[in-house]
Amino acid sequence: GLMRLDPDEALARLARHDHGVLATVHSQRGVDAVPCVYAVDDGFVGVPIDEVKPKASTGLQRVRNLEADPRATLLVDHWDRDDWSQLWWVRAELRWLDDAPDGRATTLATALAGRYPQYRDLPFHRVLVFRMVDVTGWAGSAT
Repeated sequence: GLMRLDPDEALARLARHDHGVLATVHSQRGVDAVPCVYAVDDGFVGVPIDEVKPKASTGLQRVRNLEADPRATLLVDHWDRDDWSQLWWVRAELRWLDDAPDGRATTLATALAGRYPQYRDLPFHRVLVFRMVDVTGWAGSAT
């Protein structure tokens, strides 16, 4: 049967997972999804714009999308080709905070540095700060 995850379990899986897909809203195309890494802390999610991976510009489309519409979704999933009882996904509904509370971006940057060795020296152009509005999930089994 369907296994809707308890909100606390969904949040725990989100916090433990190491990457996901961030979806923002593009004014013409609609859903604009990109892979990302992230950190979770106390109801907030931080998504870095780093100086590690190559980019044409730090003026990314996802930021322009968020400036026009602060809604976003972070989707993470676990796939097991052979054992579908191990499948699960978690979706976090987010709201971007252009003017995040004092220290929140710094806290999330520190969390990112702790999760990913590439970020040890805090090589961020900025960290996008989101407030978690809702978190839901599904699993292929209770275990």
